[in-house]
Amino acid sequence: MAANQLSLEAAASRIKAKRLSSVELTKVCLEQSEKLQASLTPFVRLDRDKALRAARRADRDIAGGKYRGPLHGIPVAVKDICDMKGLPTTASSKVLRQSVATADSAVVERLQQAGAVIIGKTHTHEYAYGVITPTTRNPWNAKHIPGGSSGGSGAAVAGLGCFGAIGTDTGGSIRIPAAVCGAVGLKPTFGRVSRVGIASLSWSLDHAGPLTRRVRDAAIMLNALAGFDGRDPGSIDVPVSDFLKGINRGVKGLRLGVPTNYFFDGIDGAVEAAVRAGMQQLKKLGAKLVPVALPLAETYVGVEFGLCLPEASAYHQPFLRKHAELYNDDVRAFLEAGELALANDYIKALRLRQLIKEAWAVMFRKIDALLAPTVPATAAAAGQEVFRWPNGAEEPVSSAYVRTSCPANITGLPALSLPCGFANGLPIGMQILGRPFDEATVLRIGQAYEAATEWHKEAPPI
Repeated sequence: MAANQLSLEAAASRIKAKRLSSVELTKVCLEQSEKLQASLTPFVRLDRDKALRAARRADRDIAGGKYRGPLHGIPVAVKDICDMKGLPTTASSKVLRQSVATADSAVVERLQQAGAVIIGKTHTHEYAYGVITPTTRNPWNAKHIPGGSSGGSGAAVAGLGCFGAIGTDTGGSIRIPAAVCGAVGLKPTFGRVSRVGIASLSWSLDHAGPLTRRVRDAAIMLNALAGFDGRDPGSIDVPVSDFLKGINRGVKGLRLGVPTNYFFDGIDGAVEAAVRAGMQQLKKLGAKLVPVALPLAETYVGVEFGLCLPEASAYHQPFLRKHAELYNDDVRAFLEAGELALANDYIKALRLRQLIKEAWAVMFRKIDALLAPTVPATAAAAGQEVFRWPNGAEEPVSSAYVRTSCPANITGLPALSLPCGFANGLPIGMQILGRPFDEATVLRIGQAYEAATEWHKEAPPI
């Protein structure tokens, strides 16, 4: 087995035991990433020299007894809306092609403090405002999209170019690429991970978190990323425990919600079958499946866009006034639509979100977590504009993906996507949503499912 095929945790164990050097591991990942770049273009830039310097420094520190933990010496990547001092932050946009960061983002600070080796910056849908990531392709089939907006991160991780990557999630942008690329994606609770130094899409919906290949690896990355940051107005000062502690406790006795509405409305048959089989697997492991009706379900998509459109337009207004012609057509259309939003409508969306959060809190009194499909279909073909459902209805690809992922953004709840099957050679993702700041239970459920199945062992034909 090549070193880049190991889990993050297994690679970390070898580095700690000095059976594998960070330089060796980084070289293997850079070689694979260069292959991916030639065929799938997941990276805005690869920093070979900088990465190898960091790897050599990690090896020296470890040899000198200064081991920092399981990310020390591990190659990772960062979505290119996150600042790295001295490097461009392009957001995959012509608008920022001359931009150079003067300081590190909080997520980069925390990765570097943990000793991680950052090998490069990954493509996003322009300014994270979309779910396609048109610059990049899916490692399972290059004729298909990698999802978005963290599509480059999803493709790089699933394609074995790195062990983990930072994504951001405003309407599903960590979990969507995780689902369609066959990776693990964790959107933490709103306020759990600092967003300082990350280009904003929607200040009240934006989250940052990890994409990895294993559930335990996501816990390792969250251990490094989580924590209060007074520089971020959305950061919440709550205790941060070791997310690996108790992760192997299993699911016996846990009450897992099964939606009776919304999540299975308008969904591909193969995706529904795979997700329901995943639910039954958790039942076999000792969980209790509890049917639940999702409250106010007819409002979710409207609230998501009712908040995101005007907030994004407010952030981009000065750029849009000066450089409208530099935006891609789809993103420019969204931003201009946001400028037409009425204050009354925005206030109504804020109020509805509060009502949704309160209603979900009541729902979670009788369950420990909620199970659902991450997205209603596998990866769309490049250039595909709509999904056609079994009942004959058509739905835009972007709307379909956001429909099943946005409830976790509106409520701010932690949500994990992990592989649960395949259809036509493309991965399917199951989503686990938990109570506020209860990432530990979400990860525990994900780990139990992963340990009992084989889906995570599949690798794309790269």
